[in-house]
Amino acid sequence: MRPKTNGKLKLFIDSSDNQKTIIKIGDFSLVENYDQPSQQKILTVIDKLLKQRKLAINQIGQITVNTGPGSYTGLRVGCAVANALAWGLGIKVNGKKSVEPKYE
Repeated sequence: MRPKTNGKLKLFIDSSDNQKTIIKIGDFSLVENYDQPSQQKILTVIDKLLKQRKLAINQIGQITVNTGPGSYTGLRVGCAVANALAWGLGIKVNGKKSVEPKYE
């Protein structure tokens, strides 16, 4: 079952590891690995997955972005891309921690 919002797909962005990017749109996902942190290209990976699955950017109804823990710069870039896309599409963006902290 696809995660949807008002009949639209949910985009998940994970750029917490500066040597890979994980993008999920609905049931579909794509992982890109990099040799150098400066090679990370989030928008290119999103576009590649959209084209592979014959989806349009306006089919996205919600964006969730990994807020950590992870690479500081990678997290900032992921959040910036998520916020820019959400603003352009007029939709919501949510943050989600990948690992919940353990309290003793």
